[in-house]
Amino acid sequence: MPVAIAVLLAGCGGEQAGPDGALRAWVDEMHAAAEAKDRGAFVDRISAAYADARGNSRDDLSNLLRLYFLRANRVELVPSIDSIEVIGGTAAEVVLTVGMAATDHGRFALRADAYRFELELVSADGDWQLISARWAELGQVPR
Repeated sequence: MPVAIAVLLAGCGGEQAGPDGALRAWVDEMHAAAEAKDRGAFVDRISAAYADARGNSRDDLSNLLRLYFLRANRVELVPSIDSIEVIGGTAAEVVLTVGMAATDHGRFALRADAYRFELELVSADGDWQLISARWAELGQVPR
């Protein structure tokens, strides 16, 4: 389940002030949590009000992450922030391209994909939370 993982994550850029810098830090934290397979830290950055066009809730993403992390021995992500748009200081859209690889217990156990994520975030007192996301393999339209 790529959304939950990749979403969210990027080691892109250095320290920056303001909402842009805070959003980059949020993506870095999600990236670190996904590679550490720290589902709790990942889910803590998703709003309790999360909903997406696929019908997923925050609990659904948590369950998808649980399954993905149990199946994967190791998770590697190569994220790139394509754009950040801050709207009114309390909402943002972040577009990411994420290369993802994971190993599991199988004989030929390497899986690799690349996805585009379109994330919607809201801020309460500077604490950014994921409120919705769309994603698809590269070359397809995110939904």
